[in-house]
Amino acid sequence: MTSENSQSMKPATVAKKLGIYLPATPQEFQDSVITRADFAELQANPPEWLAELRRSGPHPRPVVAQKLNVSISGLARGGVEEALTTAEITALLQAPPAWLVAERSTHAAVRAEAQRVKDEASKKDAKKARTASE
Repeated sequence: MTSENSQSMKPATVAKKLGIYLPATPQEFQDSVITRADFAELQANPPEWLAELRRSGPHPRPVVAQKLNVSISGLARGGVEEALTTAEITALLQAPPAWLVAERSTHAAVRAEAQRVKDEASKKDAKKARTASE
């Protein structure tokens, strides 16, 4: 499946790009070297194990953080160090503990501030463009 000059990736890199938890993948996936063509095929036609991992997990921390709408650091502050399944994430969302409520609020404030800074920079750039064209 691999040609001598095709680029290849380590399983950890592919798992990260696919948004899956590497230890939950089949051993043959963990032991293989994946070419870019193999990676494209996995994306286009995911095998059943990949579809099931995406559907029910366990999910890696970046995916868990995204689904809970918190940062990865917020997960760590909340004591979540391991991968969670979809059912565990759903349970947290249905009955959010105090740390999750606080982290979601913090995450929303950080995102709002980042958007404010971005908007302010855009206004400055637009003003510079107008004055430069006059």
